[in-house]
Amino acid sequence: MLMTTRDSSSGAESSMDFNHQETPTKRSVSGSPSVDEEEEAEDAEVWDQFNRRFREVQAVLDRNRALIQQVNDNHRSRVADNMVKNVGLIQEINGNISKVVSLYSDLSSNFSTFFHHRNDNANAKPTN
Repeated sequence: MLMTTRDSSSGAESSMDFNHQETPTKRSVSGSPSVDEEEEAEDAEVWDQFNRRFREVQAVLDRNRALIQQVNDNHRSRVADNMVKNVGLIQEINGNISKVVSLYSDLSSNFSTFFHHRNDNANAKPTN
């Protein structure tokens, strides 16, 4: 997944590439999935969920960028009707900020839970 953000102070864009790289899996001889394959399937699902959340966050941030630009344009116009429109736009921006905070909170919680679960599973495996 490629995320592009714009630095509001410089106008420069930066990109972050969140590509999931495949790792080799252990195959069981009997044809049924091994524990490692099951864990990797769960891992892939979790990473897909994280990617969906990050895309959702990025969409909200992109929407806020457009709203902020509109607020700035309205303010520069000095037209009374545009100033009134800014009230609603700023309220939407504030709501979007709350949404981003909530999404990041969920991401943090899910990320922590995922790694605690992985750690618990790793500690529960018998050592040979």
